[in-house]
Amino acid sequence: MALKKFSFNVLKKDKYARLGKINTPRGAIDTPAFMPVGTKATVKGSFIKDIVETGSQIILSNTYHLMIRPGADRVKKAGGLHKFMNCKLPILTDSGGFQIMSLSKLNKIDREKGAIFSSHIDGTKFILSPEESIKIQKNLNSDILMVLDECPKKSLDYNLISNSVNLSTYWAKRSKKAFGKQKHKALFGIVQGGLFKDLRLKSLNDLKKIGFDGYAVGGLAVGESQKEMFKVLDILKNSLPVDKPRYLMGVGTPSDILGAVKRGVDMFDCVMPSRSGRTGLAFTWNGKINIRNSKYKKDNKPLNPLTKKFDLNKYSKNYLNHLFNTNEMLGSMLLTLNNINFYQELMYEIRKNIKKGTFLKFYEKYSNKL
Repeated sequence: MALKKFSFNVLKKDKYARLGKINTPRGAIDTPAFMPVGTKATVKGSFIKDIVETGSQIILSNTYHLMIRPGADRVKKAGGLHKFMNCKLPILTDSGGFQIMSLSKLNKIDREKGAIFSSHIDGTKFILSPEESIKIQKNLNSDILMVLDECPKKSLDYNLISNSVNLSTYWAKRSKKAFGKQKHKALFGIVQGGLFKDLRLKSLNDLKKIGFDGYAVGGLAVGESQKEMFKVLDILKNSLPVDKPRYLMGVGTPSDILGAVKRGVDMFDCVMPSRSGRTGLAFTWNGKINIRNSKYKKDNKPLNPLTKKFDLNKYSKNYLNHLFNTNEMLGSMLLTLNNINFYQELMYEIRKNIKKGTFLKFYEKYSNKL
């Protein structure tokens, strides 16, 4: 049977909010979509079948971390990342560009060679070039690949951000050449430019000339305010290609997602629901709850009474408080599932309201509540 080509279609619009569908050989993705983060080939504390049951249709893994351990060659020999982690969903892999920023003390940048890293595990030296990043992602056999970019920290230094944009564009060209023709996979470009309007538009226009299957907005969720983030999205929303998926990297809170959807974004990823779940922070339709708080010791009501998946409506706040205050593993597992399930409920409601033409009412009801 012939593999499906990668494709994307916008099905309905409500102002700038877009209802769409991405088709991949491993299945369709309804957009706007949220991708749970499985950095090291696992969503921490969760079975992949449970992630599927939340309604997740795609997950994210990370090139840098999988390159370090277990190694891309080992994953390739195991049959690729999907077989390695028993995942039938499409997988998007980040290129390692974010780690150039987050692990900046362990690397230096060379325009031609790429990022020269010292492993955060044992100090081993290695080079992550645009070509090597694409090679690793191909060995992982991911469905959506990302170009290698430089993701700078928030800065008001115009020359620094301008130089970063030029470097990212150069690496994007090299990434595209290394990717070649892969009609069953997709390569996304990454728009950089910090908080500067002209640099954001320059980055986007340069990427459009190269041509990509999708366009990500990078360099956000790095210390800027929500207002600043939305301003960048407002700058880009009329210039991003209308027939390609738009991906806001590393974002975010439910409020961030609602505001970004309002500005035309189709895809999101963030560690927040799983990381928060491990620390006792639960997402609910009535807002966030710190389950460690002593006031929940006598609260025998569930977090989300209407959530029947995983029997989450049968575990009381009282019991969850006990699990976290005694450091029991089950607490982290249950809250991680609760949070990812909540995020997917949110995405479902967003899509439903775009389809009905009522997204702005939904946004106004929940943007300051969640």
